[in-house]
Amino acid sequence: MIPPLDSCVPPRRVAIVLMSAIGSTVQGMPVVASLRRAWPETHITWIIQPGPAALMTGRPDVDRFLLFHRGLGGRAYPRFRREVAAEAFDLVICLQPNFKGGLVTRLLPAPVRLGYDRGRARDLSWLATNHRIAPRPVAHVQDELFEFLDYLAVPRRHEWDFHFTDEERAESARWRETFARPVLAVVPRSSNPRRNWTLERTARVIDMAGGDLGLRTVLLGGDSEDELRDGRLLRELCSVPPRPVLGGTLRQLAGRLGASDIVLAPDTGPLHVAVALGTPTVGLYGYTDPKRSGPYGRFLDLLVDRHSGDGERRPSRATRPARMSQIRVEEVVEKLERAIRRYLKGSA
Repeated sequence: MIPPLDSCVPPRRVAIVLMSAIGSTVQGMPVVASLRRAWPETHITWIIQPGPAALMTGRPDVDRFLLFHRGLGGRAYPRFRREVAAEAFDLVICLQPNFKGGLVTRLLPAPVRLGYDRGRARDLSWLATNHRIAPRPVAHVQDELFEFLDYLAVPRRHEWDFHFTDEERAESARWRETFARPVLAVVPRSSNPRRNWTLERTARVIDMAGGDLGLRTVLLGGDSEDELRDGRLLRELCSVPPRPVLGGTLRQLAGRLGASDIVLAPDTGPLHVAVALGTPTVGLYGYTDPKRSGPYGRFLDLLVDRHSGDGERRPSRATRPARMSQIRVEEVVEKLERAIRRYLKGSA
């Protein structure tokens, strides 16, 4: 028999399964904040990958981060099983509707496992759960996560707080003070190459931003081989070379995104970090649908959407590999001009 789920009695121990990349981790933040506010005495464990866990450091609404080491491949699952064998949760919330999320959910000892409905749970991951949110059409990922709160009768909190320390805030402020002009932070690539815009067109936008628009452009991102290579190529392609600020910790990257005046990025984790921090963000979408994975509730006026066709209003999981190449330099510059007019202090 499936155990009942009593939303009137807060569970003592809860595990949240969300082990995706940075963007999805950011989308999970308001869910955790909402649960903590509604259930202040509940012990909350977040199952998460090591990289995103570093970004979530210092959260007062999470009692423990339990790491899933995806980099170990197939060995990650028996290792995780050993680590949780002695655990006991009252409720597991699977926010990751795929095979990996379902398998990890099944490994967690708990009488109640809450997940997506069968229609939206991919790879048969619904088999790992015994309670499911109501079936609904595909929606923005953030709205789908909020459906779990509705099911649990937990009030939604639209709260994305990275809980920076005073030292981290001071470091970001010092970094920003090194620039005399408004800073345009460009994140040129996602980990999925099909989401990326062309370097040649990015370079043309950087030149126009540094010339007519009066912005100081910096390149933000990690220090992987691909990112360093693209950084070098962009500097070679640009007449007004951007300043590369690649590498550092994820917390430092987030601080720099928050300290920038405008961000330009494709559908990637730093875009969602920037939007969460309230930095005006020009998002470039063609491969993925911004109605599903775009900025949530902010800066929709700065969005470049080449994924959606005429009359397509419902969010879609469909990917369209050729659409990024349809984004034109002129429309991106137009969005930058709009960001300057509407969001930069002191602008007309």
